[in-house]
Amino acid sequence: MKKWLLALVAVPALLVGCGEKKESTALPEPQEPQMLEVQILTPKEVAINETVELTAQVEQGGKNIDDADVKFEVWESGKRDEGQTIEGKLEKDGVYKAETKFDHDGVYYMYAHTTANGVHNMPKQQITAGSPDMTKVLPEDEKANNNSMDHNMMDHGNDKSEGAEHSDHEKSEKNHN
Repeated sequence: MKKWLLALVAVPALLVGCGEKKESTALPEPQEPQMLEVQILTPKEVAINETVELTAQVEQGGKNIDDADVKFEVWESGKRDEGQTIEGKLEKDGVYKAETKFDHDGVYYMYAHTTANGVHNMPKQQITAGSPDMTKVLPEDEKANNNSMDHNMMDHGNDKSEGAEHSDHEKSEKNHN
């Protein structure tokens, strides 16, 4: 009887012990996503009224990414709200392209909004079209643009003017300090 009782206790204990080991070794270690590398290949100086290729090379972990979502956002300095977003198309080997034209002399900015494998990167580049009169170029307020970008990314459906009001409020606070 003692042997029978010992067997009833020992067998379930062994089964439970084996089951726990299999579960703990079956789970893979979580991996951090690798940085998304986006290199803008668009020239920094372009001619007016000619087709300009907006180009970006996308890599992750040293490998070309051919399934990224690339959108080129382009605007004239000081006129971000009047900008345009153009879908980038894969050409080959992680290189995405879109085309645009600049119809007058000016300083423009471009973000290459890029998302792949759950990672987002958005490098920015200045583009000078023609020979702009630099005294008439509106300054690019980086802080206001970043606040506006954060606001727009978090709340896509709301009026963009709220971001501008927010940056005006911050400027007002600086003037009072």
